[in-house]
Amino acid sequence: MSQHSTALSTPTSLERALDQNEAIQETVEQSAAELCVINAVLKQEVPEHVKTGDVAEALQKTDEIESRIQNSAGNLEQVNQALKEEIKARADLERQLASTQAELEQVQNAAQNSAPASEGERRAS
Repeated sequence: MSQHSTALSTPTSLERALDQNEAIQETVEQSAAELCVINAVLKQEVPEHVKTGDVAEALQKTDEIESRIQNSAGNLEQVNQALKEEIKARADLERQLASTQAELEQVQNAAQNSAPASEGERRAS
């Protein structure tokens, strides 16, 4: 169950999306970290005289991919923060709506209980 929802309710679609995004973010961050280690090892272990042509291009591409993956993880973090804020705002609105509905019901009940009897009700008495 979603870590963002209360124990009494099922997760909303936004909460499920947030959970999925957080899992994806974790995978992307792990992938970036693994790629970083691989790049460091390759740069350290591959002799300079071999770092030419295709090998040099491959090392450059892996650097670019690592950077894109890290940027994607950062973007996912921003999306997740926006989802968290939206979930909180919706929960606040739902609480306000429930409170307003309860107040309206009380007013309606009070109005019905204090209304003068209708002509038909007076005749029946």
